[in-house]
Amino acid sequence: MNEDSAARADRPRAGVRLRPATADDADFLVEMLLEAFNWKGPRFRREEILATPHFAHYVTGWPRAGDFGVVAEDASGEPVGAVWARTFPADDPGYGYVDPEVPELTVGVLPGHRGRGVGGALLDAVVERAARSGVARLSLSVEDGNRAAALYASRGFVTVGREGDSDTMVLRVGTS
Repeated sequence: MNEDSAARADRPRAGVRLRPATADDADFLVEMLLEAFNWKGPRFRREEILATPHFAHYVTGWPRAGDFGVVAEDASGEPVGAVWARTFPADDPGYGYVDPEVPELTVGVLPGHRGRGVGGALLDAVVERAARSGVARLSLSVEDGNRAAALYASRGFVTVGREGDSDTMVLRVGTS
């Protein structure tokens, strides 16, 4: 795997070091998926996430062909956040599904590290990685009231759809 300049372990951003997500990060991605689902407080447990196929498909078998992501680590080397991209087929869509060719992002940051630029650094790194890989668009889903919606909009994501109390947002890579 080639390390791109946005995800080298020696490149600090927002007080964290960024590195590519690997198979060794699978358990941490589950933890970040749980943070993403529980952004406004406890709603789901780890066991529930893993036992629910529509939730678990974000992390099951990480990494599959075409998956890519970035992990943020603090100064002691402990992971504090992650963002990863995965495509889904039309018959098993994610919450931010747009098209089977458009990778959907999942973003999670530990509560004590939110509001410090970690999410922005992660987004910037994964978008740069997508651009280098020739990905034309990225999508995600964000629930009403989630402060991360402002971060996504600041990076060029635009709302293209709505499902329940969530917006589906898309970024045209290379035009943000």
